[in-house]
Amino acid sequence: MSKVVHPYAHRLGILRDWRHRWFARGEKYQAYLKADILLREYLLKELRGMYIGGLEIERNEKTLRVIVKTSRPGVIIGRSGEGSQKLRTKIVNFLHKHNLATPEVKLDIEEIRSPESNAAIVAYMVVESLEKRLPFRRVLKQTVEKAMANRDVKGVRVAVSGMLGGGSMSRREELKKGRIPLQSFRSDIDFARDRANLPLGVIGVKVWIYRGEVFAEKSKDRKDA
Repeated sequence: MSKVVHPYAHRLGILRDWRHRWFARGEKYQAYLKADILLREYLLKELRGMYIGGLEIERNEKTLRVIVKTSRPGVIIGRSGEGSQKLRTKIVNFLHKHNLATPEVKLDIEEIRSPESNAAIVAYMVVESLEKRLPFRRVLKQTVEKAMANRDVKGVRVAVSGMLGGGSMSRREELKKGRIPLQSFRSDIDFARDRANLPLGVIGVKVWIYRGEVFAEKSKDRKDA
């Protein structure tokens, strides 16, 4: 029987790298892991609505580097860098509050050029529309069409599950366009989950985006040779 595997974890070491990069032993490992989990939860809550496409954390003995990937960097940075400075101060205060202090905190904000090819941003767009009480079928159709309009995207699949349309029973609906080859390691598939909080309950959102094969150009060169 087939197993359902997380598309990101399935490609670690092949196409993807770890989102948290550091090395530690013993008690330090536990402290770093706890700090990373709490900090990630805090930042995702704090930066809600700012179209965050990814969070990465790097550590060494002296510094903690937080990389925030967003399609709207100007909203986070603010005028003359005031927003990023405030966010850095909040991170430092949060770590001190939970006794997770590190000597120095660095904050990097990276821009995502094509937000329609990022699964986390597309998932948030679906959540935003559902929380505005728009019909879920229209939301799915518009999201898939908007994503497929991007030249980098070869396939999209969006699934929603919960009390859809105000029904008395929860169900699952999904819409797909293009190809989503989950089994191929070389296929560049971005995956994200999110949740919309509605009066009847929570609606879960899952998004798969296929951006083509990473080794496609190399294989074509071999055929031409």
